[in-house]
Amino acid sequence: MNYPAGVSAARQRAARAGFEHSCDDGTGRLLAVLAAAVPEGGRILEIGTGVGMGCAWMVHGLGSRMDVELVTVEFDASSAAIAAGGAWPTYVQLICGDINELIPTLGTFDLIFPDAPAGKWTGLDRTISSLRPRGVLVVDDLIPKPDQPEEWNRYLARTQEKLLSHPDLVTVEIADLTGVIVAAKLA
Repeated sequence: MNYPAGVSAARQRAARAGFEHSCDDGTGRLLAVLAAAVPEGGRILEIGTGVGMGCAWMVHGLGSRMDVELVTVEFDASSAAIAAGGAWPTYVQLICGDINELIPTLGTFDLIFPDAPAGKWTGLDRTISSLRPRGVLVVDDLIPKPDQPEEWNRYLARTQEKLLSHPDLVTVEIADLTGVIVAAKLA
C-alpha cells in the first residue's frame, strides 16, 4: 500500500522505536477525511500523539490548508520527543503533558480524536465539553480483547455506553475497524 509521505515517516518512527500503539490505517483514513471537512479556521485536538501516526493522517487530510490549528497532546516524554522529530506544518502544535490538566486551557475544537486512556476512559466528559457544536468526536479501539486486562474491557464498555447514550451527541458505531464510534455534537 502506498502511504502519504507524512504517514510513511510516522510508520518508520514507530518501527524504529518499537512503538506498537499507533493509529491503524482504517481509522487513519477516516481521520484524514474528517480533517479535510473541518471548517475554515477550525481546530483539531488529538489526545495521545504517540509517535505521530494519527496526526500524520490528519495533516494528510488537511492537504495544503493553513487555516486550521492541530493540537496534539502526548503524556509520555519519550514518545513526544520521537513525534517532535517529524516534519510538521507550522499549524501543528505538539504538547507534552497531562491532558487532564491541560484540556481546560486548550479551548474548543471541531474534531477531537482521544487516542489515549486519558480523554477516553477517564475525562470523557471534559473531552465532550471541549467539542464545538457540530464538532466531531472519533473514539477508536473499543473492541474488547481477550488478551488485555478485564478492567480495560470494562473501561471500554463504559466509554461505549456513555458515547452511545449521551444526550448531546449523534453517534454511529463502526465495528469493522478497531471498534470506532463517530459522534457529532448537537448545536
